Amino acid sequence: MPVAIITGASKGLGRALAEALAARGWDLVLDARTEGVLKETAAAVSAHGTRVEALPGDVTDAGHRAALVATAWKLGGVDLLVHNASALGAEPLVRLEELPLEGLRRALEVNTVAALGLVQEALPLLRVSGAGTVVTVSSDAAVEAYETWGGYGASKAALDHLAAVLGAEEPGLRVWAVDPGDMATDLYAAAVPDDDGRRPAPHSVVPAFLRLLDERPVSGRYGAPALLAGRR
Repeated sequence: MPVAIITGASKGLGRALAEALAARGWDLVLDARTEGVLKETAAAVSAHGTRVEALPGDVTDAGHRAALVATAWKLGGVDLLVHNASALGAEPLVRLEELPLEGLRRALEVNTVAALGLVQEALPLLRVSGAGTVVTVSSDAAVEAYETWGGYGASKAALDHLAAVLGAEEPGLRVWAVDPGDMATDLYAAAVPDDDGRRPAPHSVVPAFLRLLDERPVSGRYGAPALLAGRR
């Protein structure tokens, strides 16, 4: 069976992706910081009959990243790496004049530096997979200037560029930066707690990710809304 590592997998989009891949027969290595929630997610996902390993920890920890890849290797390798773990930099979001520099560093470490570190750890296994794939979860804040989203958006813009360069440097892999669009997640609620507008549930955008896996287009940046509408 193919093997995927998914970070930030205890809830939201990460859990929705895990459930969809398990339903397709994928074995999974799941990461999140909150052990109890992650274990509950792993138990639910494993009901599909695939092997699911839950490793609580922080993706900024090099030892934890190595453990994720080592666990995947024991399951058979790494065919798919999904970097979904994210940090906002401030909760709720604030204007740049108020953004704590430590918050910006945290956003960059989680959203960008840890993503590259995990890719570096997994590259040998991705290269021999035959269908090695890296998915980085992006945001429209990476390309649009929204007030208060500067720190988070900067970290996602940097992640987009890393993904683009990785795609150029590793032509044998598929590297997709995917903007899922608006979703009702705990991350968004923490970012803008006063916004009570209705947003799609994370599972509603999962078919866009599955389309990429099925069709395997060239490496690049893709938007889930366009994929769901039948465009790229």
